[in-house]
Amino acid sequence: MGEYGDPARIEQVSVIFPTSSPLLKLETRFKLPFDAMSDLTPTQIVAALDRHIVGQHSAKRAVAVAVRNRWRRQQLEKRLAREVVPRNMVMIGPTGVGKTEIARRLARLVEAPFIKVEATKFTEVGYVGRDVESMIRDLLELAIKMVRSEQAEEVAEKADDAARNRMVSLLLGEMTEEPTSEREQPSEDDSVKTTDETGDRVRARMRIKLDEGFFDEREIEIQVREKPTMPMIGGGGTDQIDPGLGSMIENLMPEKRHRRRTTVARALEILREEETEKLIDHDRLGERAIERTEEAGIVFIDEIDKIAVSEQGRNADVSRQGVQRDLLPIVEGCSVTTRHGVVNTDNILFIAAGAFHGSKVSDLMPELQGRFPIRVELDSLDRDDFRRILEEPDGSLTEQQVALMNAEGLDVVFEPSSIDAMADLAAEANERLENIGARRLMTIIEKVFEEIAFDAPEMVERGERSIRIDDAFVRMRLETVLADEDLSRFVL
Repeated sequence: MGEYGDPARIEQVSVIFPTSSPLLKLETRFKLPFDAMSDLTPTQIVAALDRHIVGQHSAKRAVAVAVRNRWRRQQLEKRLAREVVPRNMVMIGPTGVGKTEIARRLARLVEAPFIKVEATKFTEVGYVGRDVESMIRDLLELAIKMVRSEQAEEVAEKADDAARNRMVSLLLGEMTEEPTSEREQPSEDDSVKTTDETGDRVRARMRIKLDEGFFDEREIEIQVREKPTMPMIGGGGTDQIDPGLGSMIENLMPEKRHRRRTTVARALEILREEETEKLIDHDRLGERAIERTEEAGIVFIDEIDKIAVSEQGRNADVSRQGVQRDLLPIVEGCSVTTRHGVVNTDNILFIAAGAFHGSKVSDLMPELQGRFPIRVELDSLDRDDFRRILEEPDGSLTEQQVALMNAEGLDVVFEPSSIDAMADLAAEANERLENIGARRLMTIIEKVFEEIAFDAPEMVERGERSIRIDDAFVRMRLETVLADEDLSRFVL
């Protein structure tokens, strides 16, 4: 976690309270759900989010407290911890003000499984389309990838050593990959006629050369395992198949292998992946992934305002009400069956978001409203916000353009006046046209660099090694577009 603190890596904790605490005698035995439970304070979380997102302090504080409460819950007695529910929230604000980015950055910061879904993609149970439980299954798949990556790092050294030993054997011709038929079984006559001591010396010399990269470009033939793929049933996706049926089908499908000729360097990567899969504890992998999903998962439900039913359209689209009814048990807490096991959603953090232009949060079902007790309103962005967005965040748009042009050997310098001009034009375009928030800046800066990005290689060949972007440069490329409202709608 860098400067923001290292994650706790413990299985059980005993909390010692100050002598003034009424909970002095409380000794917890609440097992942490995974090894990387974040202990970032709300102040640290907000400070980290500030590095990437401008403004919106109320929303940042709300999500920081929601995440910290998860850590606090882990410190409680198990009996009391069961009663603590997540601080589910609704973010209200126009598009492009940072709702999704706050949730996404938060998940990266605390190393939590995160998935963004759109409420409009789901259909009521009984209709063709995605059911709401699929979001939990997708969240678990992400958690499995996270845990597998962590386990792969733990066994990386052993996997690399095993892969290199296999490659040495292949290079020496002592053995091939696992034989696929009786004809390929090696016989005694085919064995290498050397003593064990001589063979060890030969292998050691070959291993040294392999480690030094001597054979990297040599081609070699290996057998590669093919991962079984789930067949399409009835034209539907894999998320539409019953989890139990899906697992059964996967187990019935035989493993396939095929020969592949490639370089030794690439073959080492393939062998390393195979050895990693052998060393990973897949039973424990599934258990830890489910634990992480249950205790640290974050589901961001965007466009929830689109399934709200106002008085004018109460009878126009009954499926909206059906999706709300299906969402209710998921957010409230239920058990979702997946092909890896059962996931309980009681402690998953749900963050809903919407512009709520033509509807209100109160247009949602009262029961669903109650499952999102925290309401956060995000501010619309103005000219000053646009200026800060162009300059302040890590990996800002201007920093990205400088780096991209540097790759061609062209140095780009932004004058302060150019930043002001782009901020002014973004604010003007949002006011005159449709307000799409900070996304307008991406369109503007791409338009400013349209010709430069195309001509950069030729400019460098002609000896033009640097270019300065000022107010006049920006306005020259954008004012003619803004002057023609029809064209500006198309371009900006």
